[in-house]
Amino acid sequence: MISLVCLGCLVGVLLTAVRLPGTWLIVGGSALMGWLTNWKLIGVTLVLWIAGLAVLAEILEAVMSAMIARRAGGSHRAAWGALLGGFAGLIFLSFPLPVIGSVIGALLGCFFGAVIGELSVRGSLTHGTRVGVFATVGSALGTALKVAIAFVISILVVASVAKTDRSLAVQAVGAPALF
Repeated sequence: MISLVCLGCLVGVLLTAVRLPGTWLIVGGSALMGWLTNWKLIGVTLVLWIAGLAVLAEILEAVMSAMIARRAGGSHRAAWGALLGGFAGLIFLSFPLPVIGSVIGALLGCFFGAVIGELSVRGSLTHGTRVGVFATVGSALGTALKVAIAFVISILVVASVAKTDRSLAVQAVGAPALF
């Protein structure tokens, strides 16, 4: 059982790294496992905590590019351009280039969205490019934070299953035979 949980969590972390919903795979799998075992292997409280962490990871990934673009002297339009461009690039390049296209598309979209947003305000290509580079770095940092949170979620789930699985195995060994 524990090896299956570890494998599921590993897949979730890897999917998160390529900007696919890996954290939600882990949360959904954990909730399903908890429900199927009457919340013995994974409790409701843990599922709620890891769902909260997954929401936090999504928010951080989404806003990091905008926050860092603003820190680099970018305008509100550049921040919104980075955010919207990242989403658009993620969606449009994930179809022709499965898996890696979502990463490339999100980074390129973030860059060009921030540059276009900044050009619409200041008209300086040099400044717009600088803001675009910072927004792209912020997007990459947001993804790294999301992967780190997915890893923490995985540790919590595996630890819960390992602890409970071991105590259930000890109880099963000491139980009398039915036949």
